[in-house]
Amino acid sequence: MNDRPDRVTPDTPRAAEEVLSRRDLIAGAAGVVAVAAGLPLAAGGQGAAGAPAAPAAPVVPADPTKLQGAPTSPVGSRSPFYKPSRTPFGETVGNSLSPLQDLTGTITPADLHFERHHAGIPLIDPARHTLLIHGLVATPLMLTVDEVKRFPQVTRTYFIECSGNGRAAYREPKPDMTPQKVGGLVSTTEWTGVPLKILLDEAGAKPEASWFLAEGGDACLMARSIPTSKAMDDAMVVWAQNGEPLRPEQGFPLRLLLPGWEGNTSVKWLRRLELGTRAWATRWETSKYTDPLPDGKARQYSFDMDAKSIITSPAHPKVLTKGWWPVTGLAWTGRGRITRVEVSTDNGKTWHDAELSATSGVKAPVRFTHVWEWDGREAVLLSRATDETGYVQPTRAALIKVRGIGTDFHFNPIVGWKVAANGAVTFHGET
Repeated sequence: MNDRPDRVTPDTPRAAEEVLSRRDLIAGAAGVVAVAAGLPLAAGGQGAAGAPAAPAAPVVPADPTKLQGAPTSPVGSRSPFYKPSRTPFGETVGNSLSPLQDLTGTITPADLHFERHHAGIPLIDPARHTLLIHGLVATPLMLTVDEVKRFPQVTRTYFIECSGNGRAAYREPKPDMTPQKVGGLVSTTEWTGVPLKILLDEAGAKPEASWFLAEGGDACLMARSIPTSKAMDDAMVVWAQNGEPLRPEQGFPLRLLLPGWEGNTSVKWLRRLELGTRAWATRWETSKYTDPLPDGKARQYSFDMDAKSIITSPAHPKVLTKGWWPVTGLAWTGRGRITRVEVSTDNGKTWHDAELSATSGVKAPVRFTHVWEWDGREAVLLSRATDETGYVQPTRAALIKVRGIGTDFHFNPIVGWKVAANGAVTFHGET
């Protein structure tokens, strides 16, 4: 276990103003490249006076059919009229939230998948990276990335959700919160990799091995204890997302994937699996990722993510006009499939079954829609998910009664949006 600090403390020797941040260095490097190439600084950057420049508006021909279009390109780009982005927060310790309100369907583009790091994003040479499997096995293995890829592979769609997703909206809901701020630490990907069971069978996992430790190759050596039963169920070691290699911030070149479990257990930059007979109680299982409860006890190793839903449109800062509106959003559960999503337009007095875009996949989200006619009166829109175990998403008041307001992980209360008489939409979290 590694005990290096994962944040700057008041005892850090150098004063904060003396330290160039990683983000400053990256921004500076980009400017140097632009100047060296004789290019103007990108719109939205800073001018000589330091003031942010206004984004450049696309120049659109009056009639696009009268001009030749743009040429082919090595890498595609989004329309200049569509600019979704994450919300980076922090430096080497921090997160960036996925823009749920800007996405359709259920798959998250790889470059918009949420991030959560505890020691920054390591730069790893895939030709030198290895995965060690040892402990209670008949034959310890040291596999290269190419060797891992030679095992039978599968491609499956799963969501990953940070166990801290929704903390701010749960503890202190505010009207100006967006879907991104309320629940942007969840994303869905088509993952490609090898079932972990195959690798453990190859190493000859011993019957008494009831737990394994998964360790990442970042500067904090993120390590989580996982029951071996999960490895033999649906765990994977993945190397690709949405048809391309993992993005560095998603664990390139190898990542453990534990479908339906809290995101930090899907250890990124995976380098070691050790089999044993009990949990390791790493710092990540004692100082973090444990849920304090009102009676002084705590939930530990609370892996499953509970059923949850969020309306992604209409949402703040949308302003409605009278007429028909699709009330749409996402629902997911770590315990199998979503079987039902209900929408209320009167603050929970009545509920209507929403239409599901497709049958929910196992531990994969479903998009729901309920078509609603707004008549100009105040309204509160809510969504409520039910999964195949019969579990129903609770209200915030019910969750606080059981977990307390100070709990630190696993937030899945019913939330929604308030529509004012003038059409303004604001967040409504006090359910």
